[in-house]
Amino acid sequence: MALKRRSKVDSGFSMSSMTDIVFLLLIFFMITSTLVTPPANKDLVLPKSDHQVSAKPNTTISINKDQKYFLAGEPIPFWKIERTLKEIMANEPETYIALHVDESVPFSIVGKVRDIAIRNKYKLILATQPK
Repeated sequence: MALKRRSKVDSGFSMSSMTDIVFLLLIFFMITSTLVTPPANKDLVLPKSDHQVSAKPNTTISINKDQKYFLAGEPIPFWKIERTLKEIMANEPETYIALHVDESVPFSIVGKVRDIAIRNKYKLILATQPK
Protein backbone atom coordinates (compact mmCIF):
# COMPACT_ATOMS: atom_id res chain seq x y z
CA MET A 1 0.00 0.00 0.00
CA ALA A 2 1.52 3.11 -1.10
CA LEU A 3 -0.10 5.98 0.76
CA LYS A 4 0.84 9.38 -0.46
CA ARG A 5 0.58 12.38 1.63
CA ARG A 6 -0.52 15.36 -0.30
CA SER A 7 0.17 18.76 1.09
CA LYS A 8 -2.31 20.97 -0.59
CA VAL A 9 -1.46 24.65 -0.70
CA ASP A 10 -4.42 27.02 -0.95
CA SER A 11 -3.67 29.90 -3.24
CA GLY A 12 -6.79 31.89 -2.24
CA PHE A 13 -6.78 35.30 -0.59
CA SER A 14 -8.74 35.89 2.61
CA MET A 15 -10.77 39.09 2.44
CA SER A 16 -11.95 39.00 6.06
CA SER A 17 -9.18 41.27 7.36
CA MET A 18 -9.74 43.73 4.53
CA THR A 19 -13.48 43.93 5.21
CA ASP A 20 -12.77 44.50 8.91
CA ILE A 21 -10.56 47.47 8.08
CA VAL A 22 -13.10 48.94 5.66
CA PHE A 23 -15.88 48.49 8.21
CA LEU A 24 -13.85 50.23 10.94
CA LEU A 25 -13.03 53.12 8.60
CA LEU A 26 -16.69 53.46 7.71
CA ILE A 27 -17.66 53.66 11.39
CA PHE A 28 -14.90 56.20 12.07
CA PHE A 29 -16.00 58.52 9.27
CA MET A 30 -19.68 58.22 10.21
CA ILE A 31 -18.95 59.24 13.80
CA THR A 32 -16.63 62.12 12.94
CA SER A 33 -18.97 63.51 10.30
CA THR A 34 -21.80 63.83 12.83
CA LEU A 35 -19.54 65.73 15.24
CA VAL A 36 -18.74 68.44 12.72
CA THR A 37 -21.61 70.80 12.01
CA PRO A 38 -20.74 73.23 9.22
CA PRO A 39 -22.41 76.61 9.20
CA ALA A 40 -25.68 76.60 7.32
CA ASN A 41 -24.68 79.60 5.27
CA LYS A 42 -21.27 79.42 3.60
CA ASP A 43 -21.04 83.15 2.94
CA LEU A 44 -20.99 84.03 6.65
CA VAL A 45 -17.83 85.44 8.17
CA LEU A 46 -18.03 84.30 11.78
CA PRO A 47 -16.27 86.25 14.53
CA LYS A 48 -13.01 84.77 15.82
CA SER A 49 -12.65 83.34 19.31
CA ASP A 50 -10.21 81.29 21.39
CA HIS A 51 -12.95 79.20 23.01
CA GLN A 52 -15.06 76.62 21.22
CA VAL A 53 -18.10 74.82 22.67
CA SER A 54 -18.57 71.11 22.06
CA ALA A 55 -22.33 70.94 22.73
CA LYS A 56 -24.42 69.52 19.91
CA PRO A 57 -27.12 72.03 18.88
CA ASN A 58 -30.64 70.90 17.99
CA THR A 59 -30.93 73.49 15.23
CA THR A 60 -29.15 76.54 13.86
CA ILE A 61 -30.19 80.13 13.22
CA SER A 62 -28.07 82.08 10.74
CA ILE A 63 -28.07 85.82 10.08
CA ASN A 64 -26.12 86.96 7.03
CA LYS A 65 -24.61 90.39 6.35
CA ASP A 66 -27.87 91.49 4.64
CA GLN A 67 -29.66 90.74 7.94
CA LYS A 68 -31.67 87.88 6.44
CA TYR A 69 -32.59 85.04 8.78
CA PHE A 70 -32.17 81.31 8.11
CA LEU A 71 -33.47 78.52 10.32
CA ALA A 72 -31.69 75.21 9.67
CA GLY A 73 -30.50 76.59 6.34
CA GLU A 74 -33.94 77.66 5.11
CA PRO A 75 -34.84 81.37 4.75
CA ILE A 76 -37.42 82.49 7.28
CA PRO A 77 -38.93 85.86 8.24
CA PHE A 78 -38.09 87.06 11.74
CA TRP A 79 -41.69 86.94 12.98
CA LYS A 80 -41.90 83.17 12.28
CA ILE A 81 -38.71 82.22 14.13
CA GLU A 82 -40.18 81.88 17.64
CA ARG A 83 -43.18 79.82 16.54
CA THR A 84 -41.04 77.51 14.40
CA LEU A 85 -38.50 77.04 17.20
CA LYS A 86 -41.31 76.04 19.56
CA GLU A 87 -42.37 73.35 17.10
CA ILE A 88 -38.82 72.05 16.68
CA MET A 89 -37.97 72.12 20.38
CA ALA A 90 -41.27 70.77 21.71
CA ASN A 91 -39.98 67.43 23.01
CA GLU A 92 -36.35 68.33 23.71
CA PRO A 93 -35.42 68.88 27.37
CA GLU A 94 -31.86 70.01 26.55
CA THR A 95 -32.43 72.60 23.88
CA TYR A 96 -29.34 74.10 22.29
CA ILE A 97 -29.51 76.52 19.38
CA ALA A 98 -26.39 77.48 17.46
CA LEU A 99 -26.42 81.09 16.34
CA HIS A 100 -24.31 81.74 13.21
CA VAL A 101 -24.04 85.50 12.73
CA ASP A 102 -21.90 87.39 10.27
CA GLU A 103 -19.44 89.62 12.11
CA SER A 104 -20.79 92.73 10.35
CA VAL A 105 -24.31 92.30 11.81
CA PRO A 106 -25.08 94.79 14.62
CA PHE A 107 -25.49 93.35 18.09
CA SER A 108 -29.05 94.71 18.36
CA ILE A 109 -30.09 92.14 15.73
CA VAL A 110 -28.39 89.37 17.71
CA GLY A 111 -30.17 90.66 20.82
CA LYS A 112 -33.57 90.03 19.25
CA VAL A 113 -32.76 86.35 18.72
CA ARG A 114 -31.25 86.20 22.20
CA ASP A 115 -34.52 87.53 23.65
CA ILE A 116 -36.45 84.72 21.94
CA ALA A 117 -34.07 82.17 23.47
CA ILE A 118 -34.37 83.69 26.96
CA ARG A 119 -38.18 83.82 26.79
CA ASN A 120 -38.38 80.14 25.88
CA LYS A 121 -35.46 78.98 28.10
CA TYR A 122 -33.36 77.78 25.18
CA LYS A 123 -29.59 77.63 25.50
CA LEU A 124 -27.98 79.76 22.82
CA ILE A 125 -24.50 79.03 21.48
CA LEU A 126 -22.79 81.75 19.48
CA ALA A 127 -20.83 80.05 16.69
CA THR A 128 -17.31 81.38 16.17
CA GLN A 129 -14.31 80.35 14.17
CA PRO A 130 -10.96 79.63 15.83
CA LYS A 131 -8.30 82.35 15.80
